[in-house]
Amino acid sequence: MGIDNKIPDPQWVAGFSTGEGCFFIKITKSSHSKQGVNIQLKFQLTQHYRDESLMRSLISYFNSGNVFKNQDTYIYDVSKFSDLNSKIITFFKEYPILGSKYQDFSDWVQVIELMNNKVHLTKEGIDIIWKIKEGMNRGRK
Repeated sequence: MGIDNKIPDPQWVAGFSTGEGCFFIKITKSSHSKQGVNIQLKFQLTQHYRDESLMRSLISYFNSGNVFKNQDTYIYDVSKFSDLNSKIITFFKEYPILGSKYQDFSDWVQVIELMNNKVHLTKEGIDIIWKIKEGMNRGRK
């Protein structure tokens, strides 16, 4: 990574995401939903505040997302469902993440596919998504 924080190539982004990225599934109660829950998916990368310009460069690199400050870190966040579908998934299928994080990515993609097929609008679908979520990240054995 150069001093100008220009992202050198897609493999660099894949490696950076392997170490610093996270694929989130957030399920919250909602009175506006027929099933009583809201499902939100996110892709995030986090870095120390010194790397703010790097984090902001990801917005133009992916042509999506936002950056916000959280205490002494900056977080690059993509939560727009269409961008997750068309940009983030497409990128990581071409430039795969390595290690156990690849399993989290695969599970996360499975949830996006369920949502694309409207399965999340059923009780059974919500149960499937909960089970996938519980097995991801720290819940993975």
